[in-house]
This record gives sequence, structure tokens and C-alpha cells, in this order.
Amino acid sequence: MYNPFSLAGKQILVTGASSGIGRAVAIECSKLGAIVYITGRNVENLKKTYLELEGDENFAIPADLTNTSNLDTLVAQLPLLDGVVHSAGVSYPIPFPFVNAEKINQTFSVNFNAPVLLNLALLKQKKINRKASIVFISSISGVHISSPGGSVYSASKAAINGMMQGMAIDLAGKGIRVNSINPGMVETDILKVSGITDEQLLEEKKKYPLKRFGQPNEIAYAAIYLLSDASLWVTGSNLKVDGGYTTL
Repeated sequence: MYNPFSLAGKQILVTGASSGIGRAVAIECSKLGAIVYITGRNVENLKKTYLELEGDENFAIPADLTNTSNLDTLVAQLPLLDGVVHSAGVSYPIPFPFVNAEKINQTFSVNFNAPVLLNLALLKQKKINRKASIVFISSISGVHISSPGGSVYSASKAAINGMMQGMAIDLAGKGIRVNSINPGMVETDILKVSGITDEQLLEEKKKYPLKRFGQPNEIAYAAIYLLSDASLWVTGSNLKVDGGYTTL
């Protein structure tokens, strides 16, 4: 059956695959025929993700991508990739008057430095195929909106979107596409450690036209579109997946 969204035979790396959006991306990609290479810092959770992948050619490679030696070890074990999805991310809500260098460095180290340096290593080691697709999981925060205590997180995501657009231009000659997905609020473990109360979350849901937050698999479907041949003429784009939040 004809399916332009098929990932059959494509070799795809997903970072941050031990939980949340990264986990959903890895699982859904495997369902569409991809050979998936997953990485993340939490070894136990990464194994759980691996066990849910379809197919028997997938690989799990634990790594802390903020650690240069871990990053190099990961790249050395990878084949020629047809797709990369950067899903690893952290959020430390803190009002701007209390921001310090440590929080800035912690956030940018994971949200910006790690994916950018991983891309550089993959390109240098010739691990990214021509016509491959690179996808950053960014956010509407920093690109379209921000929130109380969200200045540093927003800045890291805005930086990723700027980098994405520059990469899209510089890698177009190789046929490599680079895009980002900008989700609204998604129900992941980050919400559980955000310090936001259940009452506050309920009020926040009311601000969405669809009256709910997104699910990780709904972001995964957007990633599949950008990884597949259905998006061969799409590069340098921010794909907003936010339940209509930014239309209000």
C-alpha cells in the first residue's frame, strides 16, 4: 500500500528516548518500519522504551550528551543515519530576578549545546545521509510566547530555532533538511516536577481551544511527517503543534 509517511528501512536516531516525547517518537517510528537507535541518560527507562519498539534491529545506547566522551562514544556506534530527532530537554522554572549562571548553563547545556554538538559530530564523522532529516523538538515558548519563570527555558528554545534555520540553509546543498516542532503544553514527566499545582494545570488547560494538553504521541506524529518523504520540500520550518494555544 502506498504510504508517503512510511519510514521503512530508514535508520533514525532519537535522543531523550527514555521518557516523554522522545520515547513516543521512538516507538511510533518503529511502528512505521524505521530501524531506531535510542539514547538517553536514564538506563532503566531507556530499556523500557527499547522493549516497546517494534522490530528486532533496533539499538539502545545509554549516553549523557552533555558529556563529550559519551557523545563521541555514541556517534562511533551509529550507522549512516536517515533521520535524527533531538528530544532531550530540561526545564527549570525560575523567575528572572533569581536566574544565575548555573541555571543558564544547566539549561543551555542540555537544550542547546548537546544537540548542536551532536549534529556537528555526526556531520564530521559522515554519519548523516544525503536527503536525511534533522528534527529538533523545540517549543512555542521562546518562539511564540513565554511564561512566568520561563525566561531561561524560552531563551534556550529560541536559540534552537535560530540554529535550526541557519543549519537548514547551510546543509541544503547536501539535501539534508532541518526543521523544528514547536509543541504547546504536553503531558510528560516534566509537568510532574515543574512545581505547578493541579489547580494551575486545570486553569492552563482552559486556555487551549481544544481544552486539553497534548499527548506525546501527537508530537511524534509531527516528527514522523518531517522524517518521511512526505516532507521532502520542507526545511527551515517551525511546525507548531499547540492545540490552537497561540491563535488566541
